[in-house]
Amino acid sequence: MWGQMQVKMAKRVAIIGAGASGLECIKCCLDEDLEPVCFEKSNDIGGLWNFQEKITDGSASIYKSLVSNTSKEMMCYSDFPFPDNCSNYMHHSKVMKYLVLYATHFNLRKYIRFATNVCSITRRTDFSTTGQWDVVTSDTEGNLETTTFDAILVCTGHHADPHLPLDTFPGIEKFKGHYMHSKDYKEPLKFEGKRVVIIGIGSSGVDLAAEISQHAKQVFLSTRRGTWVINRVAERGYPVDMMYNRRFYNLFFSTLTTSLIQRMLNNRFDHANYGLQCTHRIYLFHIGAD
Repeated sequence: MWGQMQVKMAKRVAIIGAGASGLECIKCCLDEDLEPVCFEKSNDIGGLWNFQEKITDGSASIYKSLVSNTSKEMMCYSDFPFPDNCSNYMHHSKVMKYLVLYATHFNLRKYIRFATNVCSITRRTDFSTTGQWDVVTSDTEGNLETTTFDAILVCTGHHADPHLPLDTFPGIEKFKGHYMHSKDYKEPLKFEGKRVVIIGIGSSGVDLAAEISQHAKQVFLSTRRGTWVINRVAERGYPVDMMYNRRFYNLFFSTLTTSLIQRMLNNRFDHANYGLQCTHRIYLFHIGAD
């Protein structure tokens, strides 16, 4: 008697977002013989790196001059390096081209449903035995569809919703000037001849201060606690993140006291001269890069 043949169905995985993480998740699912379905609310891949002139609520937004603060050596997918002719730190348009090359090389677009918004993700009533989820999506015409998946990968990023705590700025309602979040910034021309204060010394704050200062009458960069400034270029011209994100250097720096490391940084760039001396130890907060 012939035994019955059992067919093992591939696990279906819903991937929310077709940015840098979403594309990688599609590829990883295929490598593991899973069945990925990626939902992307825009009409193209790229997520944060897909530059748009129009600012949309619920979507990330970048400015025209944005350059990556991670080197291509550390930023690339392990199975798809950047082309050799790319610079170490790239303009956002080059990163977008790289993502397009990646999606094309591994034929990932056919697994993406564009212009599809994920409305809800809920556990099925039999979740305790199946581990499955119901995903409700809508198209551009508002039509709803419910699909069942075995797993969910959320790749929506964390730069979509701006944090603008106006209640912490007494008198802002009487301010006659213009205020905005960095998400709404695209280019510096609107600040021509104006006095501008930029609050926050993270990566975008430093970028905007440097760029706007070429057009504004005066720019102030405001920070509560200073920052540690580290050069992007290490010894022999190599990218600093590529040089020091190694097990050897982790061991090396772990044997040095924090005060010694901070003294080394101050020898190269005296933070006190620029009013950036820190009350916190290095690595406890975001690090500014020059």
